[in-house]
Amino acid sequence: MCRSCHQEKGKTYAETAHHFASSWPSQRTMKGSFTPDSNVMKTANPYLTFEMTVTEQGYFQSAVEKVSPTKKISRTERIDVVTGSARKGQTYLFWKGDQLFQLPVTYWTDTGSWVNSPSYPDGSPHFDKAVIPRCLECHASYFEWMPPPVNRYRKTSLVLGVTCEKCHGPGRQHVARHRLKSSLPAGTPEAIVNPSALSRDRQIDLCGLCHSGNGTPLQPALSFLPGDVLADYIDIPYYSAEEAVDVHGSQVQTLKRSKCFQSTTTLTCTTCHDVHKPQVDAAAFSPRCLTCHEAKQCGEYAKLGEQGTRNCIDCHMPLQESRVLFSNTNGKKLMPKVRNHQIGIYAGENVH
Repeated sequence: MCRSCHQEKGKTYAETAHHFASSWPSQRTMKGSFTPDSNVMKTANPYLTFEMTVTEQGYFQSAVEKVSPTKKISRTERIDVVTGSARKGQTYLFWKGDQLFQLPVTYWTDTGSWVNSPSYPDGSPHFDKAVIPRCLECHASYFEWMPPPVNRYRKTSLVLGVTCEKCHGPGRQHVARHRLKSSLPAGTPEAIVNPSALSRDRQIDLCGLCHSGNGTPLQPALSFLPGDVLADYIDIPYYSAEEAVDVHGSQVQTLKRSKCFQSTTTLTCTTCHDVHKPQVDAAAFSPRCLTCHEAKQCGEYAKLGEQGTRNCIDCHMPLQESRVLFSNTNGKKLMPKVRNHQIGIYAGENVH
C-alpha cells in the first residue's frame, strides 16, 4: 500500500534489518545451513544433538537423544517464524496450537553455525520458552493477543517485520485522503506521522520502544503510537552514570550518556541512521561525525592525519561483548559483539 506512492523508499527499506525483524521461513530468509554435517549442533550432553532439516513440508528442528546403543528418541518441531535479519543471528519460533514458543537452536552469524538459543540450558531438549507480547511488539508490526496463557495469539493475525506504520502510525486515513486529493481543500492535514517533525524527546521515544531493552509494560502491547510518551506505556530502566549498562538492547540509554547527545538539543537516532536504507558499513557514518567535529580535534590526528576521519565509529563506538545476551553451547559460552552507542573515547579501542 505505502509503496504505491513511496516506491523508492519502499524498495530500499525492503532490504533493511528492520524489515527482516521477523519473516516467514523461506530459502531467502533462512541463513543457517541445512546440508548434512553442518546441520547438526552438538551439546554438552554427548547423548544429545539437534538436527536442522528441510523438506517439501518446511523447515524443522529436532532434538535427538541416544538412550541406549540401539535406541534414540526425538522431538521435531516446524520453524514457523524467523526472527532476526542475521546481521548478528536468527532465532526461530514455532506454534503449538495457538501458543507461540521459541525453538532451542539459533543461527549465529559470527561463527556461521548453529548454537543453543540464549537462556536455554546446554545439553537439555527444551522447547518451552514462551514468546511474550513484548518480544513480538519489537519483532512484528501487529498481532492479536488472546491470553491466557501469556503466549496465546490468533495465528492468522501476525503481521511480520517492522512495517511503515510502526514508525509513521496508522495509515488508513492518510491513504484515503490521498486517493481523494483532487477534491480536498489545500492545507488538509496528511493524517500520518512524520517522525522528523516530532520533538527530540518523542523521536527518541519512538526508537526507544524497541531500542531501550525489555522494560516493564504499563499498557498492553501495541498501545504505544508515534508521538506518545514512552514512559506512559513502558517502564524503561535508565541507569545512573555509575551503573553498568549492557550494550545489547540499550542503545537509547547509552546514547543519552554521550557528551555528543548532552551538548546539543538536536542529535537524535536519525542524525546518523537512515532507517529506509540498509546501513552495514560502520565507516560510512564518519561524515555524520564530521558535521559537528573537525578532523584536527581527533587525539590521533597528529599521527594519522585525515586518514583518521575515515572510520570514527570503530574507535568511538566500539563493538563490545554483551554480558546479558549469550549462548551456552557444547560447553562454551558465546557472547556476541554489539555496537556501544555511548559515544566517547575508549582506551585500547583504536583500530585505525
